[in-house]
Amino acid sequence: MSVMEARIVHIGINRHWRDVYDYASRPENMPAWASGLASGLVQDGEDWVAQGALGSVRVRFAPRNDFGVIDHLVTMESGLQVNNALRVVANGDGAEVAFTLLKQPDMTDAQFDADSKWVLKDLTELKTLLET
Repeated sequence: MSVMEARIVHIGINRHWRDVYDYASRPENMPAWASGLASGLVQDGEDWVAQGALGSVRVRFAPRNDFGVIDHLVTMESGLQVNNALRVVANGDGAEVAFTLLKQPDMTDAQFDADSKWVLKDLTELKTLLET
């Protein structure tokens, strides 16, 4: 497999990075800002399960850590696995939240652009929740 095209989608949040990480890293909070998980997540052992537009998905999150890493492996019903790299880092007195979006082999450029916009919409919702 060759290296996939990548796009970093990010947003600054006017809130201490640890506050952002504490909120964003909790799977039970994700339906409030991550629209792909809007149906909610139910814990199943070490994984979390969600029903969404793509059917049932299983999500395994990186353990809580001091580095702002919220990486998660999403396994689709088809068996396709997508690694999502999500980071919260200090940015002055606030935070920068960055999602690394990888263009999957079967994705068109238009789908990749749409995914980028979707991620930015979700990060903007996170920003709104944490700044109000």
